[in-house]
Amino acid sequence: MTIVLPIDDFLFDIFPEAKKAGNSLEVLIEELKKYYSFSVYQPNVRIENDAIIIEIPIDKTITQKREFDKVIALCERKNYTEAKKLLTGLLDTNPTNSEYHRIYGQILSEDGDPDGAIDHLIDALRWNPKNNYALIMMGNIFARQKDDIETAVRYYDQAIKINPTDNLAINNIGATLIQQGKVDAGVGYFQKAYSINPDYSNTVYGLAMAAQIQGNHQTAFSRAIEALKKSSLRDPIYQATLSMAMNLARQLSQQEIGNQIFETFKEQLEEAGGVPIRSVVDPSIPTAAKLEIAENYNLPYHTIRYKPGYPAVEHLMMHELVHLDFVIQARQADINKLFVSNQSFKERFFRNIHDTIKRLNKKGYPEESIANYCSALFDGINRQVFNAPIDLFIEDFLYNQHESLRPFQFLSLYNLVQEGLKAVTDKRAAELSPQKILSDSKVYNLVNAIQLKELYGVDLLKQFNALSTELKTAQRFYEEYKEYRQDRQPAEEYELVQHWAEDLRLNDYFELIDEKAYRSKRTDVDSLLRSIEEDPFDIETKDSSKEREMETFQKRAAEQGVNMAVVMYMVDALRYFKPLAPDQVKATAFEIAMLGTQGISPDKKGYKLNNIPDKTFTGYHLLAYYYVSWALAMPEMLPQLQLPFDEEYTIAQTMQ
Repeated sequence: MTIVLPIDDFLFDIFPEAKKAGNSLEVLIEELKKYYSFSVYQPNVRIENDAIIIEIPIDKTITQKREFDKVIALCERKNYTEAKKLLTGLLDTNPTNSEYHRIYGQILSEDGDPDGAIDHLIDALRWNPKNNYALIMMGNIFARQKDDIETAVRYYDQAIKINPTDNLAINNIGATLIQQGKVDAGVGYFQKAYSINPDYSNTVYGLAMAAQIQGNHQTAFSRAIEALKKSSLRDPIYQATLSMAMNLARQLSQQEIGNQIFETFKEQLEEAGGVPIRSVVDPSIPTAAKLEIAENYNLPYHTIRYKPGYPAVEHLMMHELVHLDFVIQARQADINKLFVSNQSFKERFFRNIHDTIKRLNKKGYPEESIANYCSALFDGINRQVFNAPIDLFIEDFLYNQHESLRPFQFLSLYNLVQEGLKAVTDKRAAELSPQKILSDSKVYNLVNAIQLKELYGVDLLKQFNALSTELKTAQRFYEEYKEYRQDRQPAEEYELVQHWAEDLRLNDYFELIDEKAYRSKRTDVDSLLRSIEEDPFDIETKDSSKEREMETFQKRAAEQGVNMAVVMYMVDALRYFKPLAPDQVKATAFEIAMLGTQGISPDKKGYKLNNIPDKTFTGYHLLAYYYVSWALAMPEMLPQLQLPFDEEYTIAQTMQ
């Protein structure tokens, strides 16, 4: 057999007598001749170029595979005593086998004998200097048991020199060093492993762990997210990485950077849109944050309402600002849309879930509870219809444009997806909810979960227990979103709102209408009321820009026998009474009641009220104020008025 040993510092490490003699080649050759003498065989040692060639006149390698396999099996069962007995016999027969020495060294290391282990591992390397396992094991012993990092690194580097593409070995070296508290040294090996295979999640996790130890929490969080994206639920590292990312995100979300990002972006939008933006703490809102567009509330400013104490609420506040940004972009192109839903849409929804209502009735639930529950279902599914597609674009924008906000976004999205998951998998919800609505809601929630996985590597999809059709629909929706995402233009997100609703047959519960046409139609209430007095159903008015929602709404209302003049007068009344104190509303209610004792003719004009001196009322106008004032001030007395305007008031509340 022939052994080739490069003449380098490592050679003198494994033959220390020559090293003690100042790396003397003469001493080295004598040491080699002595060591490689085997039985009656004497080695021939010579120097060629930068290597030493050792020739041992053995005709063939002695093989003892069956016995060696028994040794491995004993080691796997941790029966080291019997394994050592077998190995001793193997080494007596054939001391030239590097692996015999390496296994013996590993056993001694496990038994707590690092010095004995080193002796055998040196023998393993003398017979095969390229035994990588022996090299790495030597490094581990010096790092873990001898606390000699300098020597450990020499063996590690030798292993890398022999096999520079073994990223797994290099990764494990880095992990060992970091566990020993040698973070800087460990990072160097992780970086080498990463350069070889950047997709190995353990290496990325190691870099995250090192950054966390060094106090670089933002870098550590970014690395943890990268590791999540490159791992799967089956990987042992997945849960540890998720836990690390959560802890880091919580720490980072305590910083003021979230508020700073919000304030900076708010100022940009105020300049772009020309309208002030206020942020208001409001624990009463149904969601964690809410955008109120100025024009929708007849105010000179937009409002961001938010719940204090909500996890990473700064992200949701930013989310609402981006929503406003999208509106501003669409308005600048005169193509913004309004999402409109009202009582007639709700009634259609109620008719479609009649079986559910009937079932709840049989279970003995009160009518009021059923009505409230079904209304909540209607509002909830419409919120998903409108928000789910738009939210995808918003979150993508936040992820790519505000990297410092990612810890906030990560916590917030994870929490929102978990809330959605609970809502659609809750056993009680499954028992009570219409199956189709629950399934549609699950699809929208799955879309959100798919984005969470894409952005942050967190996979919650299996927890939804979704049908294959539901998952496929959500995946198809997400693929359609990705096509739009590549070059999104203002207002294109509304196309997805419409497409997905049509695919799920939810488009009967809302309308998307053109905002410009809606806003350009006469919006001054007094002007609108005068036109109603002259033409209550707008029959004679020719207006090519008449907005679609009002046309559809009036048609449906006419079919139901609703008096649209009274509806609009009630909208006026609701707006008028809104800022007044309850006593003021009650005073007006009593004044109209007194006037009513003399009779109020619907077709008569010229009615006046002391409490509202600046208005002159027609009969229908006054009757609308009559109804609304009592509904607000003394609702329990409302039936005694015997005014047949219950439906009109419900519609007016929706419009207001």
